[in-house]
Amino acid sequence: MRTLLRPANLTLVLTYLAISTVPLLPMILGLPVARPAQLVGMAVFAWIGAWAIFKRPAYFHWLLLPAFVALPAELYLYTYYGQGISTHHLGIMAETSPLEAMEYLGARVWLMLAVLAGVVAWWAGSYRAALSTTDLDWNDRSRFLVLGLLAAAAALFAYGMEAGVAVAPGKAASAAPKADAMRFEAGKTPGATPLPPLPQWAQPPFDIKAFAGSWPFGVAARGLDFYKERVYLAALHERSAAFRFGARQLDPARAPDVIVMVLGESARFDRWSINGYARPTNPLLEQEPNLVALQDLITSVSATRLSVPVIISRKPAMQSLKDGFTEKSFLSAFREAGYKTFWLSNQISFGKFDTPVSVFAKEADTVEFLNLGGFTNHSNYDEVLLKPFGRALLDPAPKKLIVLHTLGSHWNYAQRYPARFDQWKPSLQGIPKPVLTDGAIEPQLNNSYDNSILYTDWFLAQLVKQLKAGQNAAALMYVADHGQTLYDGACRQVFHGHNNQHEFHVPAFAWYSDAYGARFPDKVAQLRRHRAARLSTENVFHTLVDLGDIRYPGESLNRSIASPELAPHKRYVDSYGWTDYDDARMKGDCREVIANGKPLPRK
Repeated sequence: MRTLLRPANLTLVLTYLAISTVPLLPMILGLPVARPAQLVGMAVFAWIGAWAIFKRPAYFHWLLLPAFVALPAELYLYTYYGQGISTHHLGIMAETSPLEAMEYLGARVWLMLAVLAGVVAWWAGSYRAALSTTDLDWNDRSRFLVLGLLAAAAALFAYGMEAGVAVAPGKAASAAPKADAMRFEAGKTPGATPLPPLPQWAQPPFDIKAFAGSWPFGVAARGLDFYKERVYLAALHERSAAFRFGARQLDPARAPDVIVMVLGESARFDRWSINGYARPTNPLLEQEPNLVALQDLITSVSATRLSVPVIISRKPAMQSLKDGFTEKSFLSAFREAGYKTFWLSNQISFGKFDTPVSVFAKEADTVEFLNLGGFTNHSNYDEVLLKPFGRALLDPAPKKLIVLHTLGSHWNYAQRYPARFDQWKPSLQGIPKPVLTDGAIEPQLNNSYDNSILYTDWFLAQLVKQLKAGQNAAALMYVADHGQTLYDGACRQVFHGHNNQHEFHVPAFAWYSDAYGARFPDKVAQLRRHRAARLSTENVFHTLVDLGDIRYPGESLNRSIASPELAPHKRYVDSYGWTDYDDARMKGDCREVIANGKPLPRK
């Protein structure tokens, strides 16, 4: 005990204890922590491993530096967004310039720099303590026993990653997903390796996800996950790197000045008053005479990472379940035609749910991802995009394409709008930790959802206001990626990912400035003529390029809403296979899309 109380030893022990408890900090903020005992267990496991391998704290103290440097960001994210550093946060950090970071953080940047200086000094002081003592060296024979156990556990874990883990009889429901996850991580599929699976009893009690959530050594696992995402993105980008549309401006002397594409999130067609909803959820957009609301546009699948690629590229709807695409998006078509392109996003940039979208975003000349809070936590409101949008409009480039990817009405709905838009009550703003699937909160859930649409109306009106102020020949198109199911009548479903009309039928509109209407009266006439046409997200790419008055070999003007050549096409949705939406019945209050014939198989 006297040895432990020596200043250098006590400094090290308290330092290592403090840095290990970082994942438990949310408890102080009143936030839940999933499986805290498991996090502590993973931290203890890592400490034992590091101490056994290196023997002396001075030899492994350098490994703690990334955790110390990451600590200010971890504290900031927990304080303002209720979550710690994840893969998409690392992506934002890697791609944000110091100037952009200072602008975004404002005065808080000085506080963060002060905290960073403090933790680096803390690390340096504790490193000096580690160098000055040998009292904590692991010198007895137990170290070699632990090393042997670690080596055996590592070998078993590696074997399980390669061959998978056998499912014990009677435990198929719980064990199979874990085994499948291990095979997936190893890039394997069942039966892909001749090795027999690892018996379940021999599986080491190690969970990669829990380890990544622990401190301090788990921070390295998050970095590894980020690296894997970057490799995946690079592979997707490489597949389309040589692709060219051969796009050109039809008449450079009369090209549109600004084209804007707004990607909505979780917006439902029949909750917009411009589409007939009784509540005035679009009081500002309803006042726009140059707005053309599209009445019958559907998305093929109700998931962002799958639906957005179909919106922004020529990827066919029936290929939406496949990762990647060999072509580029309309961003590259506009770039080839001489436009400067911007991708401004309040969604996340990295993570297994989002890489198919972000790989297209990286085609833009300027890319800004501004969401630090994720989807289900507190995050920035979509108005965070207004300043970057204004900067893009003021850019000296003569022609600009600006894409804005909003967070829209993603759950939690009450966290998507400021308090001044909490018009319909009771809302979820009075419920600190609402459970999405709790039917008792149906009124609050629906009111908050409508409030989020009201805020979206205000946000879109601000974009239109800025476009009007510029006196440019400008056009804007808005399309939601998918809708929502909201406990409709007898339907007890909520959120998205179902096979419901509520999720496939999405709000969409086009808006044009007076100058654009004067320059392209024929396109405007066609937009109005086709406002009730049967459309899908497969029409969006072709329409946006046509609104930019851009042509390219092999173009499909029969898919452009702004063209007299527009023709109907089969509209398939992912409902028990690929179902022809226009040859299906809508079942019950859930409006489940049921094919009249046999759906085409998913491929």
